[in-house]
Amino acid sequence: MKTMSFLHHTWFLAVGFIFLWNSGFIGAEYALPYTKPLTLLFWRYWFLALILFAYLALRRRLAWPGLSAVSIALLVGILAHGVWLGCVFYSLQYGVPAGIVALVVALQPMTTGALSGLVVGERTPLVRWAGLLIGLVGVMVAVLARTELSDAGSVFAYFIPFGSVAAITAASLIQRRLQVQRHAYRLALDLGLFYQCLGTALAVSIPAFLLEGLKTEWTPIFMGAMLWLILGVSLAAYALMWLLIERIDATRVASLFYFGPPVTMLMAWAAFGDRLLATDLAGLGIIAAGVVITQINLAPRPRIAR
Repeated sequence: MKTMSFLHHTWFLAVGFIFLWNSGFIGAEYALPYTKPLTLLFWRYWFLALILFAYLALRRRLAWPGLSAVSIALLVGILAHGVWLGCVFYSLQYGVPAGIVALVVALQPMTTGALSGLVVGERTPLVRWAGLLIGLVGVMVAVLARTELSDAGSVFAYFIPFGSVAAITAASLIQRRLQVQRHAYRLALDLGLFYQCLGTALAVSIPAFLLEGLKTEWTPIFMGAMLWLILGVSLAAYALMWLLIERIDATRVASLFYFGPPVTMLMAWAAFGDRLLATDLAGLGIIAAGVVITQINLAPRPRIAR
């Protein structure tokens, strides 16, 4: 008997998602010195939309599924890609400590668990809440040890990361609701990603041009980081996230975001030589325990007829 459906054909998707998703923060560290946040999103998502357009056209899968289905995909894309990343980038640019940003963004699994029953009809049981709380403790252990609480910043700047939490929570719940209800507005993964990326590209185009002038230094480092952000993160990581949402409930997918701070710190240690603290590893262990508890499948075992 398998006690966790999470381990049934999906664990490798989760591991890949955790690695690819959090590598985006490292890619942004390489890219942002050569451009600004909205401009980075502009180039990233127009290039990705063109790549997906060419792929779908060659496979003869490019289709117009109707205004309602496209509108939902555009909205999900703007929330999950544009608002999520834009708020993270701008909060860092306004001087909010990265630890505070990571801690606020880590509230997303809790908000998803709280709203999942209302929006999707998937109740979050007490044992899953326990796993979410343990995971949050692990995030706090890893993040607060690195946070300089004396850093000054405007009140507005400290509220920006909450926009990321709201956006990715809403996008995940919308996508999961379509999946659970087998709704007619569901799109195939590649077609859905195309419209999501197109929505993000359209949404950031005017503000990127008016506010930042699309100023970019096309250095080899920037282009390499951009290539990774396009293919490794915006394409592969988001595809894995939507695949996971098809297989398991939104709360269990959201719990994987708890790995963000410690995994990113490990990557920063490997990429930039950043100092690795014992609390990073301790937090990672606590998060792993919390996520394992969160993934427990509480569905009753079917009775076998004699």
